[in-house]
Amino acid sequence: MAKKIGWQGVFPAVTTQFRKDFSLDIQATHKVIENLVRDGVSGLIVCGTVGENTALSLKEKVQVMEAAKDAARGRVPVIAGIAEFTTAFACDTAREAARIGVDGVMVMPALVYSAKPHETAAHFRGVATATDLPVMVYNNPPIYKNDVTPDILAMLADVETIVCFKESSGDTRRFIDLRNLVGDRFTLFAGLDDVVVESVLMGAEGWVSGMSNAFPVEGETLFRLARQGRMAELMPIYEWFMPLLHLDARPDLVQCIKLCEAIMGRGSSITRPPRLALPEKERAEVQAMMKAALAKRPKLPDVGLPQAA
Repeated sequence: MAKKIGWQGVFPAVTTQFRKDFSLDIQATHKVIENLVRDGVSGLIVCGTVGENTALSLKEKVQVMEAAKDAARGRVPVIAGIAEFTTAFACDTAREAARIGVDGVMVMPALVYSAKPHETAAHFRGVATATDLPVMVYNNPPIYKNDVTPDILAMLADVETIVCFKESSGDTRRFIDLRNLVGDRFTLFAGLDDVVVESVLMGAEGWVSGMSNAFPVEGETLFRLARQGRMAELMPIYEWFMPLLHLDARPDLVQCIKLCEAIMGRGSSITRPPRLALPEKERAEVQAMMKAALAKRPKLPDVGLPQAA
């Protein structure tokens, strides 16, 4: 029997903040998280792709997890990303997450190694059986090259701690394929911003969102409208949001999201190498996109967020 969780709604993939010398700015990271919770997001993902997990040392990952737990103060779930080269390292990180007391872990495939399907399944099984924390399996084949297909996930249905699946391939048919294999065994999360509404229509109960770092209220409103089936109200918002949501599907998504976040005064655009700042031409394009979006920022309907109360 799977562990019980109540994960639903928008979980921003929180950015990790750095100083100009690329050192970790834990105070700024804490502030980013506090502001997201203040603005009504439903949960938090730290140390994910957007959080530059692979650019952090284990000590720094622990600091970010601790900051998130402190900033959230139990108001929303905190899920920590785990992205390591080996199953053993991933297990160690999961144990640290449990020690800190976060609410769950989001496990990525073993990095660098291009695994066969049974190896991919074995990695997730190994990490999930090394922790009592609820586990979200993260599939993002364009970025991490290993594809966690519905067939692979079905192999893991017997692992009690694996409770959730984040799908970032962009192929929303997989939600149906997975249900046909294992029913409602896993809580489904959208993982790619520009197919979020389609994902909700196919059964996603949550959204790990990149662009909600810059627009948390718009993100949560869009998601709740989709869950409530209020299509006429959500479509103008989705159309307005879509050019920005497409940024989440680019290889340089972290730089783009952090730049948008900085424009909104919510964080810094600094990324840690090997991620470099956007070239001037691309930076100007994103800035122009943001200028156009802010000039036509839509009026949002009431979906029960604190601001609408």
